Amino acid sequence: MSTRVALIAHDHKKDDIVKLVGEYADTLRRCHLIATGTTGSRIATAHGLEVERMLSGPHGGDLQIGAQLAEGRVDMVIFLRDPMTPQPHEPDINALVRACDVHNVPCATNISTARMILDVLALRLAQEGE
Repeated sequence: MSTRVALIAHDHKKDDIVKLVGEYADTLRRCHLIATGTTGSRIATAHGLEVERMLSGPHGGDLQIGAQLAEGRVDMVIFLRDPMTPQPHEPDINALVRACDVHNVPCATNISTARMILDVLALRLAQEGE
């Protein structure tokens, strides 16, 4: 079963997540990707990756991913948050990050941590391929 990676980004971070995914496209191509609506569309268009798309975050996409996470169907979350802009669905965001903590799922909320998680994923997948 492939690693399930959730990809989420606030509006001001969408360019960053598209660029990040491009850097790790070979690794992420070996994973099952799920994302909130617009983020998933932008990633799929930019990199030709297959992405299972949920609703947009403000319309419940964060909660949809959180539900999958609680059911054990998400292995890691890359959630590039914009800490400088208030989000109308902040309770949903907090619930998703809390669910990561409750279920011991790695969650990166910034580029540096995302790269660390993806570097470990790349190493693990390389070892499996040996």
